[in-house]
Amino acid sequence: MEIIQTGDPVLRKVATPLAVDEIRSVSTKHLIEQMRDTMRAAPGVGLAAPQIGESIQLAVIEDRSDYIKDISSEQLATRQRLPVDFHVIINPKITIVGETTLDFFEGCLSVAGFAAVVRRGASVRVEYLNERAEPITITAQGWYARILQHEIDHLNGTLYIDRMQTRSFTNIENVDRFWKSRTIEEVREDLGIDG
Repeated sequence: MEIIQTGDPVLRKVATPLAVDEIRSVSTKHLIEQMRDTMRAAPGVGLAAPQIGESIQLAVIEDRSDYIKDISSEQLATRQRLPVDFHVIINPKITIVGETTLDFFEGCLSVAGFAAVVRRGASVRVEYLNERAEPITITAQGWYARILQHEIDHLNGTLYIDRMQTRSFTNIENVDRFWKSRTIEEVREDLGIDG
Protein backbone atom coordinates (compact mmCIF):
# COMPACT_ATOMS: atom_id res chain seq x y z
CA MET A 1 0.00 0.00 0.00
CA GLU A 2 1.13 3.56 -0.62
CA ILE A 3 1.96 5.57 2.50
CA ILE A 4 0.40 9.03 2.29
CA GLN A 5 2.83 11.94 2.78
CA THR A 6 2.36 15.16 4.72
CA GLY A 7 0.30 17.71 2.83
CA ASP A 8 -2.48 15.23 2.06
CA PRO A 9 -5.64 16.47 3.85
CA VAL A 10 -6.50 12.97 5.16
CA LEU A 11 -3.58 13.28 7.61
CA ARG A 12 -5.16 16.37 9.18
CA LYS A 13 -8.66 14.99 9.80
CA VAL A 14 -9.92 13.44 13.02
CA ALA A 15 -10.55 9.86 11.95
CA THR A 16 -13.96 8.22 12.31
CA PRO A 17 -14.49 5.60 15.06
CA LEU A 18 -15.41 2.09 13.96
CA ALA A 19 -18.60 0.30 15.05
CA VAL A 20 -18.32 -3.27 16.37
CA ASP A 21 -19.74 -4.81 13.18
CA GLU A 22 -17.22 -2.81 11.11
CA ILE A 23 -14.35 -4.00 13.31
CA ARG A 24 -15.34 -7.64 12.88
CA SER A 25 -15.86 -7.35 9.12
CA VAL A 26 -13.83 -9.22 6.53
CA SER A 27 -12.82 -5.92 4.93
CA THR A 28 -11.33 -4.64 8.21
CA LYS A 29 -9.47 -7.93 8.72
CA HIS A 30 -8.04 -7.58 5.20
CA LEU A 31 -7.12 -3.92 5.82
CA ILE A 32 -5.27 -4.89 9.03
CA GLU A 33 -3.26 -7.53 7.15
CA GLN A 34 -2.36 -5.02 4.42
CA MET A 35 -1.37 -2.40 6.99
CA ARG A 36 0.80 -4.92 8.87
CA ASP A 37 2.59 -5.88 5.67
CA THR A 38 3.03 -2.23 4.63
CA MET A 39 4.40 -1.27 8.08
CA ARG A 40 6.89 -4.15 8.02
CA ALA A 41 7.99 -3.39 4.46
CA ALA A 42 8.64 0.30 5.22
CA PRO A 43 9.99 -0.66 7.86
CA GLY A 44 8.19 1.08 10.70
CA VAL A 45 7.00 0.46 14.26
CA GLY A 46 3.47 1.73 13.71
CA LEU A 47 1.05 2.66 10.97
CA ALA A 48 -2.26 4.47 11.36
CA ALA A 49 -5.10 4.02 8.87
CA PRO A 50 -5.01 7.70 7.77
CA GLN A 51 -1.44 7.09 6.59
CA ILE A 52 -2.79 4.78 3.90
CA GLY A 53 -5.72 7.07 3.08
CA GLU A 54 -8.37 5.51 5.36
CA SER A 55 -9.77 8.06 7.83
CA ILE A 56 -10.74 5.53 10.52
CA GLN A 57 -9.63 5.07 14.14
CA LEU A 58 -7.34 2.08 13.57
CA ALA A 59 -3.58 1.61 13.89
CA VAL A 60 -1.16 -1.30 13.88
CA ILE A 61 1.91 -1.42 16.12
CA GLU A 62 4.97 -3.66 16.31
CA ASP A 63 8.54 -3.00 17.45
CA ARG A 64 10.38 -6.11 16.33
CA SER A 65 13.52 -7.39 18.03
CA ASP A 66 15.42 -7.22 14.73
CA TYR A 67 14.71 -3.45 14.62
CA ILE A 68 16.64 -2.91 17.83
CA LYS A 69 19.47 -5.46 17.52
CA ASP A 70 21.98 -2.82 16.34
CA ILE A 71 21.14 -0.27 19.05
CA SER A 72 23.50 -0.18 22.02
CA SER A 73 22.23 -1.53 25.33
CA GLU A 74 22.86 1.92 26.82
CA GLN A 75 20.65 3.62 24.23
CA LEU A 76 17.96 0.96 24.63
CA ALA A 77 17.97 1.52 28.40
CA THR A 78 17.83 5.32 28.02
CA ARG A 79 14.88 5.04 25.62
CA GLN A 80 13.27 2.28 27.68
CA ARG A 81 12.92 0.38 24.41
CA LEU A 82 11.95 -3.29 24.30
CA PRO A 83 10.36 -5.37 21.54
CA VAL A 84 6.57 -4.99 21.23
CA ASP A 85 4.46 -7.75 19.69
CA PHE A 86 2.18 -6.97 16.76
CA HIS A 87 -1.22 -5.66 17.81
CA VAL A 88 -4.09 -3.54 16.57
CA ILE A 89 -5.61 -0.56 18.37
CA ILE A 90 -9.08 0.65 17.40
CA ASN A 91 -10.95 3.70 18.77
CA PRO A 92 -8.20 4.38 21.34
CA LYS A 93 -8.49 6.75 24.29
CA ILE A 94 -5.13 7.81 25.71
CA THR A 95 -4.20 9.27 29.09
CA ILE A 96 -0.72 10.52 29.96
CA VAL A 97 0.26 9.00 33.32
CA GLY A 98 2.30 11.30 35.56
CA GLU A 99 4.24 14.39 34.60
CA THR A 100 7.53 12.84 33.47
CA THR A 101 8.40 13.57 29.85
CA LEU A 102 11.15 12.32 27.57
CA ASP A 103 12.73 14.00 24.54
CA PHE A 104 14.02 11.91 21.64
CA PHE A 105 14.38 12.13 17.89
CA GLU A 106 11.24 10.86 16.20
CA GLY A 107 10.46 10.20 12.56
CA CYS A 108 7.34 9.26 10.62
CA LEU A 109 6.59 7.21 7.52
CA SER A 110 4.36 10.12 6.36
CA VAL A 111 7.17 12.67 6.74
CA ALA A 112 9.69 10.46 4.97
CA GLY A 113 13.38 11.22 5.35
CA PHE A 114 13.14 13.61 8.29
CA ALA A 115 13.25 13.58 12.09
CA ALA A 116 13.06 16.00 15.01
CA VAL A 117 13.19 15.97 18.78
CA VAL A 118 9.72 15.48 20.23
CA ARG A 119 8.72 15.67 23.90
CA ARG A 120 6.32 12.88 24.89
CA GLY A 121 4.86 11.57 28.10
CA ALA A 122 7.03 8.83 29.61
CA SER A 123 4.03 6.69 30.57
CA VAL A 124 0.54 6.31 29.11
CA ARG A 125 -2.66 4.38 29.66
CA VAL A 126 -4.61 3.42 26.54
CA GLU A 127 -8.10 1.96 26.35
CA TYR A 128 -9.01 0.53 22.96
CA LEU A 129 -10.71 -2.27 21.09
CA ASN A 130 -8.70 -5.03 19.46
CA GLU A 131 -9.43 -6.60 16.07
CA ARG A 132 -12.14 -8.78 17.66
CA ALA A 133 -13.82 -5.67 19.18
CA GLU A 134 -12.73 -6.75 22.67
CA PRO A 135 -11.95 -3.94 25.13
CA ILE A 136 -8.28 -3.77 26.17
CA THR A 137 -6.45 -1.45 28.57
CA ILE A 138 -2.68 -1.20 28.58
CA THR A 139 -0.13 0.87 30.44
CA ALA A 140 3.07 1.54 28.52
CA GLN A 141 6.35 3.26 29.33
CA GLY A 142 9.28 4.62 27.39
CA TRP A 143 9.52 3.93 23.67
CA TYR A 144 6.29 1.92 23.54
CA ALA A 145 4.48 4.87 25.14
CA ARG A 146 6.02 7.11 22.46
CA ILE A 147 4.83 4.82 19.65
CA LEU A 148 1.30 4.81 21.05
CA GLN A 149 1.22 8.60 21.39
CA HIS A 150 2.54 9.02 17.83
CA GLU A 151 0.00 6.65 16.27
CA ILE A 152 -2.95 7.99 18.27
CA ASP A 153 -1.92 11.51 17.23
CA HIS A 154 -2.36 10.35 13.61
CA LEU A 155 -5.92 9.30 14.41
CA ASN A 156 -6.57 12.83 15.67
CA GLY A 157 -5.06 14.67 12.69
CA THR A 158 -1.78 15.53 14.40
CA LEU A 159 1.75 14.87 13.09
CA TYR A 160 4.97 14.84 15.11
CA ILE A 161 6.01 18.02 13.30
CA ASP A 162 3.22 19.78 15.24
CA ARG A 163 4.95 18.80 18.51
CA MET A 164 8.62 18.94 17.51
CA GLN A 165 11.34 21.16 18.87
CA THR A 166 11.62 23.18 15.66
CA ARG A 167 15.36 23.82 15.99
CA SER A 168 15.98 20.05 15.86
CA PHE A 169 14.21 19.35 12.53
CA THR A 170 16.67 17.60 10.21
CA ASN A 171 16.99 14.86 7.65
CA ILE A 172 17.72 11.27 8.68
CA GLU A 173 21.25 11.41 7.24
CA ASN A 174 22.13 14.26 9.60
CA VAL A 175 20.58 12.49 12.59
CA ASP A 176 22.93 9.59 11.88
CA ARG A 177 25.88 11.86 11.08
CA PHE A 178 25.67 14.33 13.97
CA TRP A 179 23.30 13.18 16.69
CA LYS A 180 22.97 9.39 16.79
CA SER A 181 25.75 8.83 19.33
CA ARG A 182 24.95 11.90 21.43
CA THR A 183 22.75 12.02 24.50
CA ILE A 184 19.52 13.98 24.25
CA GLU A 185 20.96 16.44 26.78
CA GLU A 186 23.91 17.11 24.45
CA VAL A 187 21.56 17.52 21.49
CA ARG A 188 19.40 20.02 23.40
CA GLU A 189 22.48 21.97 24.52
CA ASP A 190 24.08 22.06 21.05
CA LEU A 191 20.83 23.13 19.38
CA GLY A 192 19.82 25.64 22.05
CA ILE A 193 16.67 23.79 23.04
CA ASP A 194 15.34 24.49 26.53
CA GLY A 195 14.97 21.41 28.74
